[in-house]
Amino acid sequence: MTQPGQRRTPRAARTNSVGKKVVMAVSGIIMLLYLVAHMIGNLKAFAGRETFNSYSHWIRTIGEPAVPAQTFLTIMRILLVVTVVAHFWAAISLWRQARRARPQRYVTKKPAAQSYASRTMRWGGVIVLAFIVYHILDLTLGVANPEGPGTTPYDRLVAGFSNPLVVAFYTIALVLLGMHLRHGIWSATQTLGQSNKRREKTVNHFALAFSVLLIGGFLIVPFSVLLGIID
Repeated sequence: MTQPGQRRTPRAARTNSVGKKVVMAVSGIIMLLYLVAHMIGNLKAFAGRETFNSYSHWIRTIGEPAVPAQTFLTIMRILLVVTVVAHFWAAISLWRQARRARPQRYVTKKPAAQSYASRTMRWGGVIVLAFIVYHILDLTLGVANPEGPGTTPYDRLVAGFSNPLVVAFYTIALVLLGMHLRHGIWSATQTLGQSNKRREKTVNHFALAFSVLLIGGFLIVPFSVLLGIID
């Protein structure tokens, strides 16, 4: 029941909102799968320079000679860009839609249901996006890397993470990403109808454990470089 002075949300608006939440959930799942694959690839740095560079070369030659070099990688990059844009579009659109529907803030704040991660989703997402741009310029293109472009992926990895400031920025961004993931996994299960009150505790525990393991897998490489374990 609506309170006096409140307007009912039109059915079309509710449908539109659900559609955007589905876009956000599906795009989030695609990015999550990419992150898992990326983390596994990063861990190959522990196998040494040759193995890591061979893996990086293999990614760029998938499908050869049937297709030109980097065809698969280019398709993956385009898909990832489209996915990121769709995710941010859905998030910003839902936030603006909620603000228009509720011009005045609630007098009382929501209790523990709204976690710290959910409250920082928006600005945390902006920081993570900035990190992704820097990460590409640093390790993928090499233009922001001390070794510069034209060097091997392993050399760029070691040179980049030998700088404590870079590792600190990397850590902050990944911690924020982990918080984003924990809340995002829970939200996706709600949107896609795979959770209910009885499953919420299990989903929350899974989301937390998964996020910690994934972010830990990413962070172990830069800290290993910084400590001289990988050189």
